[in-house]
Amino acid sequence: MKIKTPLTVKAFAKINLGLFITRKRDDGYHTLSTLFAPIDWYDILSFSAADAIEMSCTNPDLPVDDSNLCVRAARLLQDESGVKEGVSMLLDKRVPFGAGLGGGSSDAATVLRVLNSFWDINLSSVDLHRLAVSLGADVPYFLEMQGLAYAGGIGDELVDLNMTIPWFIVTVFPCEHISTAWAYGHFHRRFELERPDLQALARQLSSDGKAELLRLFENDFESAVFEQFGNVRQVKTDLLSAGALFSSLSGSGSAVYGLFEGESAAREVMAAMEAKGYPVSLTPPGFSMRQ
Repeated sequence: MKIKTPLTVKAFAKINLGLFITRKRDDGYHTLSTLFAPIDWYDILSFSAADAIEMSCTNPDLPVDDSNLCVRAARLLQDESGVKEGVSMLLDKRVPFGAGLGGGSSDAATVLRVLNSFWDINLSSVDLHRLAVSLGADVPYFLEMQGLAYAGGIGDELVDLNMTIPWFIVTVFPCEHISTAWAYGHFHRRFELERPDLQALARQLSSDGKAELLRLFENDFESAVFEQFGNVRQVKTDLLSAGALFSSLSGSGSAVYGLFEGESAAREVMAAMEAKGYPVSLTPPGFSMRQ
């Protein structure tokens, strides 16, 4: 089924609540233990019929050739299914890249989900998962989950926790682009440490709401990133000073988020961050993707 009229879809970003890097595999990949949570910061993808796969983007700094994850996702579906139709994709890029928010992965997952339907391919969830993993370790999260999810392996082994975060989330981009490769090359290894069970902690948080448990959700990238990027470290300091129950780097950075009980305090710190020229988003309690 060809796309006869333009279709516009939101591709939401994520934060990591806790991120433990547990070992390095023989193939060079690192295994991890983390919680993914969606935030109300999104790119917008528009799809319309075309004879070939075409892409344009509102951010001229991003390539729109075969190195782009959206184009790669569309070509993977073509190769997998033998579909001959093309598609024209416009990416309204709003989620900062190099921020640890998974924007590119979310865009790729959106392309897989949308084109699987509108090209009338109807691949199984197993086949879509396989394609998603080949595009990136956290692409399956955006393809398959809606709320809080545990991720193991290289980030692709998912457990749907069927819960959401009960606080306001303020997410700040300190205008530093940090590559995942740099982060994995510089983080401080702590493979020998015994780590908390993030799934159990998440369920305990959901049942009793004890905010003091949040201190256990450390991010193994944080110390190295904060050493190199003082402005990123300062954002965490500012969020905590403004009353955040908890603040952390997201993924490999540079975005930092804070959890707030009250909306007024959240909006006040948002205004302060925006005054510094930092892009900011606010996510309400109980948020999930594809609402």
